[in-house]
Amino acid sequence: MRSRYPASSIFASSFGPGPLTPAIKALIAANVAAFLVALVVPAITLRLGLRPADVVGRLQLWQPLTYMFLHGGIFHLLFNMLALWMFGVELERMWGSRFFTKFYFVAGGGAALTTLLLSFTPLPFADQLYYSLTIGASGAVYGVLLAYARYFPHRPIYLYFVFPVPAKYFVIIIGAISLLSSTNGPGGGVAHTTHLGGLIAAYLYLRSGARSGLTAEIRYRYLKWRINRTRRRFDVYPGGRADNVDRRVH
Repeated sequence: MRSRYPASSIFASSFGPGPLTPAIKALIAANVAAFLVALVVPAITLRLGLRPADVVGRLQLWQPLTYMFLHGGIFHLLFNMLALWMFGVELERMWGSRFFTKFYFVAGGGAALTTLLLSFTPLPFADQLYYSLTIGASGAVYGVLLAYARYFPHRPIYLYFVFPVPAKYFVIIIGAISLLSSTNGPGGGVAHTTHLGGLIAAYLYLRSGARSGLTAEIRYRYLKWRINRTRRRFDVYPGGRADNVDRRVH
């Protein structure tokens, strides 16, 4: 899909990737609005946050979607939205708003699904995970980071804002941190299993999309070959005199 946004612009030399793209602007606005509402009505966090016990026991099936719009504090919101802007803008320009939005929710939903599934396993932290509350867009943002590393693997990302690391290695590092942290349970209020789930869901979705794109390209080439082959069987005349009865148009 051809991007509607130019690859370079007057913002190219400024900090970050440039102005907000439509989908990211809408996502940031929704997250900020949900954060403000939760400040006024704190109970909404318990209602809309992801808690496996409520999803299964009380059939609150909206939680795997709504949890990603809530945040535990201003810095939690700020860092997630900053990462979404910094790493998501170029992806949306490249993919288009529709595909980016779909990818974002697949990554966030996959992160929630991972949390739900792990809460039913015999792992030591499963019971704690089953009754814990998970909020934040981190799972979806981790998926965005993985996609960014796939398309821009050599772009430097500053780990802890100090150490420049190529994007592909940065994602490996944060994935390893989430994996090791998840084996010790979701301590410190950080849902490492959700982060890891966002990475896995994004990876599987992009792999599936790549296979679909390859299949579509093969079908397109085959159909084009058949059309050209059929055309060569006929002589096509653009027209002629009305009294030329020997000329035919196929």
